[in-house]
Amino acid sequence: MKIRTAGLVAAILVSAGVADAPAQGFTPDRTIEFMVHSGPGAGNDVFARSVQGVLEKLKAVPQNIQVLNKTGGGGLVAMSYLAEKKADTHLVAVFTSIWFVNPQIRKQAKITMDDLTPIARLVLEPAVMAVRADSPFKTTKDFLDAAKQNPGKMKQSGGSLASRDNSYRFLLMKNTGADWQFISMKSGGERVAALLGGHVDMMIMEPAEALEQIRAGKVRVLATLMNKRLPSMPKVATLKEQGFDVPEVPQARGFVGPPAMPANVRAYWEGVFTKMYKSSEWQGFLKDNLYEDGFLIGPGLNKFVADYTATMRGILKEAGLKLVR
Repeated sequence: MKIRTAGLVAAILVSAGVADAPAQGFTPDRTIEFMVHSGPGAGNDVFARSVQGVLEKLKAVPQNIQVLNKTGGGGLVAMSYLAEKKADTHLVAVFTSIWFVNPQIRKQAKITMDDLTPIARLVLEPAVMAVRADSPFKTTKDFLDAAKQNPGKMKQSGGSLASRDNSYRFLLMKNTGADWQFISMKSGGERVAALLGGHVDMMIMEPAEALEQIRAGKVRVLATLMNKRLPSMPKVATLKEQGFDVPEVPQARGFVGPPAMPANVRAYWEGVFTKMYKSSEWQGFLKDNLYEDGFLIGPGLNKFVADYTATMRGILKEAGLKLVR
């Protein structure tokens, strides 16, 4: 899948007819809700609150923004809640790869991204494999060898069973013959605490989830799980460089609205996020938190949703997961 870069943003903005000014005919007149499918401290929650903070600093919206945590079902509860709010003008949600994965592997999933209203993709996120600083595992091979020699004994903390971290686990186990447990936890804070407390052996995560601990030397990164090294961690080799031929599992975060969101409301939010994207505050946030710029709106975003769904379907098949639709 080709992921469009920031260089295409200008053309996309023109084709989408988006300007920095609010769309005509709509201005929020009550509290705005940013819904996330995870608990406090998880990557999604932290991301939503960061966007909230930047927008408030820029005074980009005239009303207060409130983060609404709707946990459960690995995102299914949040997706169903959003779908029930048809045409709601004051509710938007943060999407991640889970919103594309769950409908493909869980029969109880009734809602897909096709039922909702994509608004903006904001960032692309790298992933890393990490252990506690005093872990006996000095390399990726050390951990995988231990997981081969002691099947089911090693533990990895992570999000839902449909999360990217668990997808990487399936791919690595299939590629290497290793076997270890996946301990699902609701919040990023819990996952990092479990790693630091020695309750789990390894964590696959976005660097932003444990940025403070990484910089403080409490967490050691074993591998970059992307196709190229991260500029922020140039000494950390990729999985492929270490001899493990595992495909990159892309992760994007952005905002999506309920079904039948009025066109002028979608245009309003496109304008708000465009203003944020252009700000020095947002660019500083991307740099400080090791995010890649992934801004995309309009027709380009609609194409991304279709392409990303197909890409994740291919990855799930390769990981050996059963698809239900």
